[in-house]
Amino acid sequence: MPEPHLRASDTDRAAVVTTLDRSLADGRLDLAEYEDRATRAHAARTYGELTELTADLPRPARPTRPAPQRHHVARALYGGAWHGAWGGDLRAAWTGWLTTAVIVVGVWLVSMLATGDLQYPWPVWVIGPWGVVLLARTLGERRGGDVDRHRLTA
Repeated sequence: MPEPHLRASDTDRAAVVTTLDRSLADGRLDLAEYEDRATRAHAARTYGELTELTADLPRPARPTRPAPQRHHVARALYGGAWHGAWGGDLRAAWTGWLTTAVIVVGVWLVSMLATGDLQYPWPVWVIGPWGVVLLARTLGERRGGDVDRHRLTA
């Protein structure tokens, strides 16, 4: 924290209360200590007053930045285009599409058989656009995978 005599902001007080919340959840503070310190944090005017409230608590670990993901490496390791740059699993996407297709076509067929009429094939509007997008995505992933594999070996 900055110099102890400087005035603290609401954000600074909230950050200290968040630290106290974590310490309570971790069992470092009992409820009475937590309530006392949280009350004092909300009333604190300076950084020095806030620092006193967390001086005996461990500092939270600084969040580490995740390493940038190299999608072409993921493709090489996990089987080609099924794990692609969008982070999705195309196999699961196709499974979802197929499941939905079977259900809506089944409903359409049952309703046709029940009424005895030839009905408009409305399932096309449910599964058609979705299938086109999935097909484009799959083809794009496979082409992108070839380019990335070339970069991986170059």
